[in-house]
This record gives sequence, structure tokens and C-alpha cells, in this order.
Amino acid sequence: MPCTAKPLSPADGTYTGARVLVVNWQDRRNPQSGGAEVHLHEIFSRLANRGHRITLLVSGWPGAVSAERLDGMEVVRVGGRYSFPLHARRAFRRLGAGRFDLIVEDINKLPLFTPGWSALRTAAIVPHLFGTTAFREASFPVAATVWMAERRLLPAYAETPIQAISVSTREDLVRRGFSAERITVVQPGIDHGVYRPDAPVARFEQPTFVYVGRLKKYKGLDVVLAAAARLRRAGWGGRILIAGKGDHARRLRRLASERDLDGCVEFVGFVSTEHKVDLLRRAWGNLYPSPKEGWGLTNIEAAACGTPSIASDSPGLRESVADGRSGYLVRHDDPDAWAARIRELSERPELRDQLGRRAVEYANGFSWDRAADETEAWLVAALGDHGGRE
Repeated sequence: MPCTAKPLSPADGTYTGARVLVVNWQDRRNPQSGGAEVHLHEIFSRLANRGHRITLLVSGWPGAVSAERLDGMEVVRVGGRYSFPLHARRAFRRLGAGRFDLIVEDINKLPLFTPGWSALRTAAIVPHLFGTTAFREASFPVAATVWMAERRLLPAYAETPIQAISVSTREDLVRRGFSAERITVVQPGIDHGVYRPDAPVARFEQPTFVYVGRLKKYKGLDVVLAAAARLRRAGWGGRILIAGKGDHARRLRRLASERDLDGCVEFVGFVSTEHKVDLLRRAWGNLYPSPKEGWGLTNIEAAACGTPSIASDSPGLRESVADGRSGYLVRHDDPDAWAARIRELSERPELRDQLGRRAVEYANGFSWDRAADETEAWLVAALGDHGGRE
């Protein structure tokens, strides 16, 4: 149920919602946005529509407007993808601490260390932390910067209320020294009006498996290509569609060509939400091979469309796939295991359909309204009895 705590009021009595500054590297309109931005937008736009005053401080991009209202939120954009940390704190000072009751920082890239910005109360949302996996994605200097910044999280955020999006992320934070009592898990939701089964939409005739997401090195798609090569040599007649864009796309295409996967693996590029939903409904299975995630939103979206997932048995993903119910978890770095599960669903459509029905039931437990309810309660607890005013 929505939080019913006593609303906050400014001195003139004209406003009754909490005034929250949400700080994130990107907003949903950013061309580089991904699941973290969808997560933030879906929750805080709902809170804005409930009467809370939400200001989103994010980076810009070439051609972006510096300020706009978006789904009830005031969006302020400063700097760019790499210069945002240099501009964000100065922008906060220009906005004025007196405008806000609370700062919420979404820590999904480099932390911005907002607890040191002012005397305002601060809370943090943590999708996931990279740890040593940063070295799989970025150059050594960049990865080392991320790794060192995460090492500084504990002294900077030890007293900060934290929302983790999965039990895996909470466990990671606890291993780093954070108090479990200060961490609240709020799992993401999906839009069930968009992601749902559609009986008239038939599966692809040919066994077809899809990956929909960013083409980044850390997403682990190399193991899917290795599995596809094994399946191709064994005479498999199916195909794998890889939808998305990213800086790892060229290498993946080259790797697929080197392994003679033309006709078996197809790169379809960026797809609209409508095309994504169509792919998830028609696919025989959804693939998510990442070695570490905060969650795994596409697994739930696929489940809501009636399609089982095959995903890495890795932190985050093992919570977005109910093994044996909404799909299967496999050892991340085992191409033979990936190939075996893909072949199994290819040869047993009755199993695919059974898992698909159970997947819909599983996905029904995840909604953005529920995530917004729990986040609202978390914010009220973070504000405390004094309303966050210093």
C-alpha cells in the first residue's frame, strides 16, 4: 500500500510532498541510457505523480536541453558523460540546498559522494557494484578508477540509508562492510500493460532465441557465440538474434564471422520497445549471459510475455530467473551448458510452453507500483521525524 506517513509542508503551506533531489549520471532520454535509468524513471515519476516534488540532476549530451519537465519531474542537465562529476556539485549549489528535504544518489557508475555535498540528509540507491568485473569492460586506467572509487564507498556512505535492487547487491555491500540493517531491498518492476502475452502472436517457426540489451563486453555475449558454434557443428537448425547497440558490437560481429555463424547468429541492431516486445513474445527463449548484474530486467520482461529465459547463474540474474520455473540458470563460463539448455528448449516445445506459463505467473509479482510504494516508505524512513530539514 502507498505510504501514509504525514506529508511534509513548506513554510507557506502550499506544498505537501517531500522535496527530493535525485542525482544520477543519466536520465531515460539520454542516448546512452539503460536499465538503471528505466528503473529510476519508473519509480520517481510515480512518486512525482503522487505529489512529491522530484528534481532529477543528470548529465547532458550533444543537443540535449538543459532543463525540462518530464513525467512530472523537473530534469536539470549539466556537463556530459565524462564531465558530469565536475559540474554536478556546482549545479546543486546553484539550485540551493533549501529547495530540498533529501538527496537521493543513484550509484550506478562512479559514486559522486553526495553525503559530503551539504548538511541535507542523503540516501543512496545501488543497482550493483562492478568490483573486479570493471577490468573486463574498461581500459585499465578507467577500471582502476572505478575500483578505487568503490573502495571509498564505505567511509563516505556508512551512515547513509541504502536501497539495493536485489539481495545479491545487499550481500555485496555487506561483504564490503556496510551494515545490513541500513540496507533495504526493493526489487524492480515492469510495465504489465506493455509486457504481457498476446495469444494471436505465434512463436517463430524456427527455434529462435533472443538477447535484447546493450552490447557491452561485461554482458558476456562471447559465451553465447561459443555455444552457438557448438550447436552449429552439431547440426542445430535454430538461430540467435542479438538486438541492441554498444561499443562491443563490432568485436561480436567479427567473432561471429570468425566462427562461421552467418545464418545462425543475426545482429538486428537497436530495436524499439514495440519491436522488443514482439521479439520476446515470438522467441523460444530469452538469453542473458552476464557474469554479474544488479538485477536482470529483461528476464522479467520476457517472463511477462510468456517466454522463459536462460541466464547466467550469477549475482542479480539468479533473482530475476526462478530456476526451473521461469527458465534456467547455467554456469556463466560454460558454453556446453548454454548449448545444452538451448538445444533442450529447441527440441521440447512443450517444455518451452510449460515454462512460459509459469514465467507469466512469476512475473506477476513484479510491478513498478509496488516498487514505488516501497521506495516511498524508504524515503519517509530516511527523512525521519524531522522531515529532513537541517
